[in-house]
Amino acid sequence: MVTLAAATALTALTVGATAKPARPATEATAPRDAGEPIMAIVSIKSQQVTFYDADGWIFRAPVSTGTTGRETPAGVFAVLEKDPDHHSSLYDDAWMPNMQRLTWNGIALHGGPLPGYAASHGCVRMPYDFAEKLFDKTRIGMRVIISPEDAEPVDFSHPALFVPKADAMAAAPVRAEKLGREAEEAATAADEAKKAVATTARESAALTASLRKLELLKTRADADLAFADKALAAAKTQQATVRAQDLKQKAAPKAAEADTQYDSAKADVKPKLDAAAAAKDAAKAAATKKADTAKAATEAKLALEPVSVYISRKTRKLYVRRDTHKPWADGGEVFDSSIEVPVTIRDPDRPIGTHIFTAMARNDSGLRWSVVTIDNGDDARDALDRITFPQDVLDRIAPTAVPRSSIIISDEPLSSETNYRTEFVAVLNNQPQGGFITRRPTPPPDLVASNSWGEGGGFFSIFQQRPQDPQPANTRRRGAGQYYPQPYPPPQQGWRW
Repeated sequence: MVTLAAATALTALTVGATAKPARPATEATAPRDAGEPIMAIVSIKSQQVTFYDADGWIFRAPVSTGTTGRETPAGVFAVLEKDPDHHSSLYDDAWMPNMQRLTWNGIALHGGPLPGYAASHGCVRMPYDFAEKLFDKTRIGMRVIISPEDAEPVDFSHPALFVPKADAMAAAPVRAEKLGREAEEAATAADEAKKAVATTARESAALTASLRKLELLKTRADADLAFADKALAAAKTQQATVRAQDLKQKAAPKAAEADTQYDSAKADVKPKLDAAAAAKDAAKAAATKKADTAKAATEAKLALEPVSVYISRKTRKLYVRRDTHKPWADGGEVFDSSIEVPVTIRDPDRPIGTHIFTAMARNDSGLRWSVVTIDNGDDARDALDRITFPQDVLDRIAPTAVPRSSIIISDEPLSSETNYRTEFVAVLNNQPQGGFITRRPTPPPDLVASNSWGEGGGFFSIFQQRPQDPQPANTRRRGAGQYYPQPYPPPQQGWRW
């Protein structure tokens, strides 16, 4: 009995030492009508996700994040792609229902089993019914913040936060519509000018070919006449003189006719060649106007969209991104990244933290803002105080800033997972990145002959990349997910699929 009691006690101690913590929370819905979700915050510590609309939290649920060695990276993300019935091609066709992708190397929110503790390979599993309920409520570009600790948005105000101008806001839709029409008209005119060039080129080519034939006939006729003159001059007998005169009588009218035809054709060709040259100049001007009007129309259209700004203390740069809503064949949508400029940060060697400022809704002063802090450094107010925003950037984006716009300030550089089909992706380097370590990095892009808004209409070249399923397996060193963004990523060799 003593032995049995000791074994029982030992078993109890062993079970207690290895037991997983209880599920930290249950699903909850705010006791009010929910608006459209603006952000989701995942707490790795509490294993919980909370969705927020303009007025506060609306849905909560337990989650299961990455297990040890495959930790879900903490940082700043956004929804990039949605698939209600996703199946993994790398994990035995594993079902990942209502998948909302956060990175193209495989981190996602999706429905899955929740044992009550961290157990995934890096994704954020949500309850199946909860994931289904949220799927249709979110949109591409919705901010997703993965925090190592508990975090929530707090109301915030600061002079540096964007304040839209009423007149600019009122004029923006009208301006976008007007410039859109002008861009369409310029595109039509450019197409017509291109066709005119082709037509005049064909006509001038035919006339030029005919002129060359007439020139050849003229050359031959002149040669025959010259030969007759030479024969006449060299004639020593009456018979030779008669033959030479006969040759000249035949050659002279032919040479004269050839001269007349050539001169006439030459006179006809000149205006055609001039017209072809003018058509080329007109087409070149039309193409320039098409590009200029398309750029202006794109800027005006983007001014209607929420704007995201990322400021990195590491790179001392300011980046701007907006969703163009242009779908990409391999999934997701194209994001405009035409603004990337140096930024002044006071005391740049001192940590600043990671703070996400979000415009939650309109108010009497313009916009009501909140802040979420997920990495300590300065507090949010001091962090903003240290930033000097470039005035030209403010002039371009602040007057028409709308709800869902955001400013992110961080010590971190952008992750290399940030590309033309993402909003900002930034991970905290002081937290485990196992979920990235076990993934193949998003492969280097293959340059394709296009841009984000079609021919002549975009700001940046598109680099084609293939998405990966959530939770692929490969190796990657910790911390390898950071980079210093470049306008055009350099091609690399040795990638395998």
